[in-house]
Amino acid sequence: MFVVLARTPDGIVAHRLDGEARPSDEPELIEPDDFAEWAELENEGLEGEAQPRWVWDDTRRWYPQLLAAGVRVERCIDLRLSHNILKGSTLTAASELATTRSPWDSTPPLDPSAPTGEERKAKRAADSLFDEDLFELGDEREEAPDPVAEFLLQRRAVASSAEPNRINLLLAAESAGALIGVEMKHGGLPWHEDIHRAMLTEVLGPRPRGGDRPARLEQLHAEMQAHLDGAEINPDSPADLLKALRRAGIMVESTRSWDLEQIEHPVIEPLLRYKKLSRLMTANGWTWLETWVADGRFRPDYVPGGAATGRWGASGGGALQLPKQVRAAVVADPGWKLIVADASQLEPRILSALSADRAMAAAGSGDLYNGIVASGAVATRAEAKIAMLGAMYGATTGESGRLMPKLAKAFPQAIAMVEAAARTGERGELVSTRLGRSSMFPGESWREIQGAAQGDGATAADQNRARSQSRAWGRFTRNFIVQGTAAEWALCWMAGLRKRLWAMTDGTLTEGPHLVFFLHDEVIVHAPAELADHVLEEVRAAAADAGRLIFGNIPVQFPVTAVAVDDYSQAK
Repeated sequence: MFVVLARTPDGIVAHRLDGEARPSDEPELIEPDDFAEWAELENEGLEGEAQPRWVWDDTRRWYPQLLAAGVRVERCIDLRLSHNILKGSTLTAASELATTRSPWDSTPPLDPSAPTGEERKAKRAADSLFDEDLFELGDEREEAPDPVAEFLLQRRAVASSAEPNRINLLLAAESAGALIGVEMKHGGLPWHEDIHRAMLTEVLGPRPRGGDRPARLEQLHAEMQAHLDGAEINPDSPADLLKALRRAGIMVESTRSWDLEQIEHPVIEPLLRYKKLSRLMTANGWTWLETWVADGRFRPDYVPGGAATGRWGASGGGALQLPKQVRAAVVADPGWKLIVADASQLEPRILSALSADRAMAAAGSGDLYNGIVASGAVATRAEAKIAMLGAMYGATTGESGRLMPKLAKAFPQAIAMVEAAARTGERGELVSTRLGRSSMFPGESWREIQGAAQGDGATAADQNRARSQSRAWGRFTRNFIVQGTAAEWALCWMAGLRKRLWAMTDGTLTEGPHLVFFLHDEVIVHAPAELADHVLEEVRAAAADAGRLIFGNIPVQFPVTAVAVDDYSQAK
């Protein structure tokens, strides 16, 4: 059964639909304050049957209230995420959803950090279409688009698609990811604030007052000035820093660490150390700790489908960029363990499966890069890694360019697939992932540049510029099919693992093992110590299931490295 939820000025309206998406009874009006209790009874009322599949506009808007009341949702359909996929997929390009304009086309994701209450009312003209305070605004606010009509439109788009099973699996995985993102924020990543503060003090010195630099940064600043004969240098301003270096006769192209590392001058070493420590203070310093960690938990706002490829993003907090220096502060609760797992060499293995390249699949029976060496394609593991990165990201010069012909000879199907994706992108056309997420068309400026290069008055400069832009877009589509399919695999992995973890407890989310962190191909589960070994088994089993679910029974393996530790730093 489907339960489609809509917010109206009068309250929450629940539409029950049967398995064929036909109304099973009259819509029910629920008071907002009664919603969590009603939803719990709705789940319990179907005891012995599958729980309802909840259908709503945005999981990040509906689910937190339920979790806070101890109500867990097994399955949902996130209409916003699903609409975005179906609107852009080549598999549903001929559907009514894809060929007509809709208010859902411009529906932004919920911003959990947006103002609330009176602040939101004052700014309602600029707010998201779906507002947490819709009830308070009453008739002054336009109602949200009809979720039932959108749900039925999406069902028709899937049914008429070229590959309904694939696109349906993608929608289910995307919606499961939305549930997981909310659950991870609710449970939070265990964080020991005292350990974090001690690390900052040890590395940077005591916390400074006001806008002063910490002692260690001030010391490095003094060292830099000494190496420049006392000349003033402001390492916190890229523009000022570049001018200061050039005044000292250091001709550097930019202040990026890569460019600075190519320069031989005594000022460079303290400057690079300053940049690294300054980045730590800015990204994960005292202010970050006070902003994002509370009650021993780091609770970032995850954004499923935040990137074009389907990779996740994070709205503040830098959840997807936790540096090694701070990982020792991620500490399991007493009597609990952190199960840290990552998929080994995921993207190259995804390419093996996508292309059905048996030679590459055989090379990946163990360590993939060692297997590439054993195939005779390259001489060392380092070369194998460089060559594969070049194949997936389109590097055609330097070491990658030299190794690519050897890789193409050893694994012709895999390399032919990414090359074909690149050529498709260079023509301004779309490519798709395994399950049907499609890339976007290049922007208008790209097309203008291509058009100018083909005109009667085109110059050599016009043609070079067009060629450069075309190749850049080809690099994007080359990687899109691999990175996007890897994101799909990760979603299926997490969704399967979530179900397996759920079966290990009868309590609320945080009373049993639960996911607390995700980063592209890595997950962390917080689990009671006595269940750690069981969780390790389930993590690996869910990874194997994800490969079969997406690719069927193929010889490509998706091994997972998983360990049970007391703190995150012990896992690496």
